[in-house]
Amino acid sequence: MKPQKRVAAIHDISGFGKCSLTVALPIISAAGVETSVIPTAVLSTHTGNIEGFTYRDLTEDILPFARHWKSLGIHFDAIYTGYLGSYQQIGLIEEVIDLLSDEDTLVLVDPVMGDYGRMYALLGEDFPQGMRRLCAKADVIIPNYTEAALLLGEPYRDGPYEAAFVEKTLKGLAQLGCPRVALTGTWLEEATLGAAVYDAQSGQVTYAMGQRVDGPYHGTGDVFGSALLGALMNDKPLGQAAQIAVDFVVGSILRTKEAGTDWRYGVNFEAGLPAYIRALGLV
Repeated sequence: MKPQKRVAAIHDISGFGKCSLTVALPIISAAGVETSVIPTAVLSTHTGNIEGFTYRDLTEDILPFARHWKSLGIHFDAIYTGYLGSYQQIGLIEEVIDLLSDEDTLVLVDPVMGDYGRMYALLGEDFPQGMRRLCAKADVIIPNYTEAALLLGEPYRDGPYEAAFVEKTLKGLAQLGCPRVALTGTWLEEATLGAAVYDAQSGQVTYAMGQRVDGPYHGTGDVFGSALLGALMNDKPLGQAAQIAVDFVVGSILRTKEAGTDWRYGVNFEAGLPAYIRALGLV
């Protein structure tokens, strides 16, 4: 049996409302990958359309976590970053990547900054500049179109998108210094939605598409990113990994819609884990 791979996931953790670490831990673990965590903050719930949440900032703990791991000689096959609550945390994560990465460590950055054309209110105007630096350290980035616009300093455009616009955006993002991009929220026609994938080394653009389901569904970006990383850790090519992740997300949304669950509470990804494991060829 091959040695088990290990991921360092650096995200906040919300006690309720499926996102960030409460999504990353079960999905990446289901992919057969050991998942170690650096929590950047602890919240009672996520902050999307839920009032009265508690929040404890863990910025001061980020580097001590990483330094302790380094002192133990722990090897990580991947480092996975998501929502960061301040400009200061971006700089700290850059240090963590330098500290914990080896030559074969995959760095996946989800440059979480906004959605639907708006940057999250708690983030400062300097945040996109810092996120550009972090993306330059990554091997794979997974922005949505709002985040792509912020990273490129361009106006936001809603879909449907023309293939020429999608491919121009992908290549612009790769020029930030990251060789592989999965651009989420891509739709070229009303019926489908998914991700456009670009590999700067080969110049190839591929599309991973699934059924488009109307309505906002909280946490789907984290579900996609976690499922994508799990597939990459199982040696799936980026395009195939993106399709596996899209299929997993679509199934999660459809189950949630059918059950009539409050969209703020996250999607039912748990019931799709057996199919995800089969898609990875683990059973």
